[in-house]
Amino acid sequence: MKKAVALFAVVVIVLLLAPAAFAQDGGAASGKGLAAIAAGIGMGIAAFGAALGQGRVASAACEGIARNPGASGAIRAAMILGLVFVETLALFTLAIIMLKV
Repeated sequence: MKKAVALFAVVVIVLLLAPAAFAQDGGAASGKGLAAIAAGIGMGIAAFGAALGQGRVASAACEGIARNPGASGAIRAAMILGLVFVETLALFTLAIIMLKV
């Protein structure tokens, strides 16, 4: 676990310092480069949250169908609707990031 945290910290530091290293004029990092890094991190967080949500929705649906197989149609419909809402949030995040960067 400590190796993963250390690796994540190194990646974040490298990503934050990369725009300054590749700057043409040798000045500070540009706002556009930092915005792109922030957008990538934001999309990663949104994708992580969506994946957790989809996993929980699918798990709960499977558990509900296992407990009451007669209600599988209604449970499946509610699961698909829930998955659509979760995925829509991730797609909206992607759209907003693309518009802002």
